[in-house]
Order: sequence, then structure tokens, then C-alpha cells
Amino acid sequence: MRIALAMTDINSFRDLFVWQKSMTLAEHCYLLTKRFTLDDQLVLGREIRKSCVSVPSNIAEGYGRHHTLEYVHHLRYSTGSNNELQTQVELAKRVKIIRVEEAETIIEDAEEVGRMLNGLIGSLERGR
Repeated sequence: MRIALAMTDINSFRDLFVWQKSMTLAEHCYLLTKRFTLDDQLVLGREIRKSCVSVPSNIAEGYGRHHTLEYVHHLRYSTGSNNELQTQVELAKRVKIIRVEEAETIIEDAEEVGRMLNGLIGSLERGR
């Protein structure tokens, strides 16, 4: 699939800024959860890892489907996983597993990824 967005040729999902940003977010979250106690890693840490990995994974999978409707469908899954991530990070903050500043940084980055996903979805839907 070759997509032209904002006068930039996209030849791979790796070229998408939203994929790059979500990979950085996933890396940050994954490293953060490694610091959790074993008990916290088994429950909330595992859920945070699953949702943060799901965001860029669904972007990549949808891109590989080579069909706009399926791509948008997977981008919506990414959006859902991104919302899950924000909820799990908020909970980790509330139960004092992570510091307020760490949670705020992750949530801000996740919100940016969400805006990027919504923009990409809108662009793909308008181009159909």
C-alpha cells in the first residue's frame, strides 16, 4: 500500500509518525512497568504492557491489510487500546504505583497519539 499524506510518501507503516510516536510511548511504558513490584507487574503492569504494545501493533497490522476499511478498523482498535492505556496509567497513579509526573507525561503522549490516530482515520475516510 502506498499512501500520500500531507505531501509525504508513506511506503511502510514505519514511515507513519503515529506509529513512531506510539512505539516510543510503548517503549516508555514497558520500561516503566519493569520497575513495578512483582505483584503489580503481574496485574496492572501486564495490562499496561498489553495495551501499549497493541497501539503500534494494530497500526502496523491494519496497514498491512491493503484495504482502507480494514485499515481504519485496526486504527480504531489502536484508539481503544490507547484509551485503555490511559485508564491503566491513571489507576497506577491513583494507587501510587507510579509518580504523578510520570503518569502525566505518559497520558499527554497517549493523548497526542490519540489525536494523530483520529487525524489519520479522518484522512483515510475522506479519501475513500
